[in-house]
Amino acid sequence: MVIGVLRVVLSLPGNDSLKGKRSIVKKILERARARFHVSAAEVGDMDVHRRATLGFAVVSNDARHAESMIDTIMAFVAGATEAIVIDRKSEILRVGAELGVVERTMAEAEADAAAELARMRAARGRAGGAEPEDDDGGD
Repeated sequence: MVIGVLRVVLSLPGNDSLKGKRSIVKKILERARARFHVSAAEVGDMDVHRRATLGFAVVSNDARHAESMIDTIMAFVAGATEAIVIDRKSEILRVGAELGVVERTMAEAEADAAAELARMRAARGRAGGAEPEDDDGGD
């Protein structure tokens, strides 16, 4: 699994109120969610009326697709309003190495369980709890 994360800091020149800021931010976030099916939120600078920090996240099974989505979202935000992009940070996170460990651990656990079962059967055999093996007595 691949997660693409984008943080965009916008300057809102000429905006003189939090109400005006909310209007701009809400429009960007709602349009991005609807158009790109991404998670989007205002993530910082909540009480600053001339700056907004927005966060976006996409989930994919391919890093190139996640990067492409992040680039597309960035272009959308840059052209969406009168806001000016003053900072941008993106990151692609690959999640899945842990899944390989889990799969390997499960395989090891199955092997350990099979070995333990064999030990238990052998112990039962030594204790006389198992049926004797066919033994012709050398005839």
